[in-house]
Amino acid sequence: MATFGLVEYKDANPEVRAVYDDIMETRKTDSINNFWKALASDPASLKRTWEETKRLMGPGALDAVTKELIYIAVSVTTGCSYCIKVHTAAAAKKGITDTMLHELMSVVALANANVRLANGYQIDIE
Repeated sequence: MATFGLVEYKDANPEVRAVYDDIMETRKTDSINNFWKALASDPASLKRTWEETKRLMGPGALDAVTKELIYIAVSVTTGCSYCIKVHTAAAAKKGITDTMLHELMSVVALANANVRLANGYQIDIE
């Protein structure tokens, strides 16, 4: 259960509904996921977070699949199971394969292990 509950579309104020409508239009969906419903208890935070997400996850120098893979890697490293599920599904819709996901997980595991070793050995840059 979300800390402040979830704000459903039917219960949302006009400011929240406007953000929900933009999310659904941008993502070409007819539903709002629980992350946004949880943030809607603070409409300013919802709007700010959506605007930043829309800007950064939209077209840019990195392609959409790469952005999703980065998001998955950070989610795995920080232990956010919700984010792992949501962004793995989003990446699948954008064309990642099981082979790509397995390789990503191997790189994430390697990076995390090597970072711990570098920190443990207190290695300086030459």
